Amino acid sequence: MDISYIINELGEERGSYFNAVAPPIIQSSNFTFNTVDDFRNALGDEFEANLYSRGNNPTLNILRQKLAALDGAEDALVFSSGIAAITVPVLALLKQGDHIISVDNPYSWTVKLFKNFLAKFGIETTFVDGTKTENFEFALRPNTRLIYLESPNTFSYDLQDLQAVAVLAKQHGIITMIDNSYCTPLFQQPAKLGIDLVAQSATKYIGGHSDVVAGILTGSKALIKKIFDHEFMNTGASLSPHSAWLLIRGLRTLPLRLQRSFESTGKVIAWLKQQPQVDKVLWPFDGDFKQADLARQQMTGCGGLFSFTLKDSTLPKIEAFCNNLKHILMAVSWGGHESLVIPAIAGIAKTDYDIGNFRHQLIRVYVGLEEPEYLINDLKRSLNLSF
Repeated sequence: MDISYIINELGEERGSYFNAVAPPIIQSSNFTFNTVDDFRNALGDEFEANLYSRGNNPTLNILRQKLAALDGAEDALVFSSGIAAITVPVLALLKQGDHIISVDNPYSWTVKLFKNFLAKFGIETTFVDGTKTENFEFALRPNTRLIYLESPNTFSYDLQDLQAVAVLAKQHGIITMIDNSYCTPLFQQPAKLGIDLVAQSATKYIGGHSDVVAGILTGSKALIKKIFDHEFMNTGASLSPHSAWLLIRGLRTLPLRLQRSFESTGKVIAWLKQQPQVDKVLWPFDGDFKQADLARQQMTGCGGLFSFTLKDSTLPKIEAFCNNLKHILMAVSWGGHESLVIPAIAGIAKTDYDIGNFRHQLIRVYVGLEEPEYLINDLKRSLNLSF
């Protein structure tokens, strides 16, 4: 299916709403029925009916069709946040006594889900170095029910061989799930490599304007319906119609924004690698990246998120560099129009900083839609002021 058709036409029945180019926001919590039979059928299967907007809603349905098609999946659900798109399916598919194998150092709230929340209900997680597929095999148990991936990681950009992990999981009847927030469906389609469930934070590139928080899950119709029928409906993690409309708006320009960020990042990194104050740069499509070949094998492009370290990685120098930036804003997240920076040290107490811990040294930058020269000048200014 052509990406232009998916983004601009799929799911949009313009004749049903006055031939408007933009679909309407169906800001209704409730929907009526003409007969008891119609009402009964809707109550019996909310997955297929517009009954109550905690479940389905016409604006959300347009978005769901587009997102599933972009991922090459059969169906999609949209959630009120990215972590909801991870938590709800895990709750739906696992039970007490089950075991998860997860990559090391996934998104921080995913770590808390696995270590703190699920542990209270007797679900155990083993974390492994996912850069080696055999580590997943070594961690297998008879009660392993889920292998959880995040490729690339969004600080160190470690990748997993998605096809190899999918083959291993299918041999043992294990469900695979990935956080694909870094790449979006435009740069990586894990479903086509055999991954069962693909989650994303739509807050990032899909929304694209830093004005909506949302999550996406795509997969087979059977899995998506299983998740919808119970845990999705029970937790009330659905997205509002207005937020869904904002995501549809974001999709219109997604290819342009993602390509712009990708190309600008290459220019910024090329400059940064030449600076005497800079030690290492981490970006999956950089020729020096340790898994660059795998990245180009399973990704068609690379996001605008990269990390680097300073040769002088003392705490005062990292803080000075970040504090001296004028135009690159200090904040979490990525994927909007604005460029951002977040140092790993912001997430740890000063007394816990370990200069020998490479992850503590990392400074993560997101390259937005500004001119690359504008961002390079800001980086140059900050490096000169800080050293």
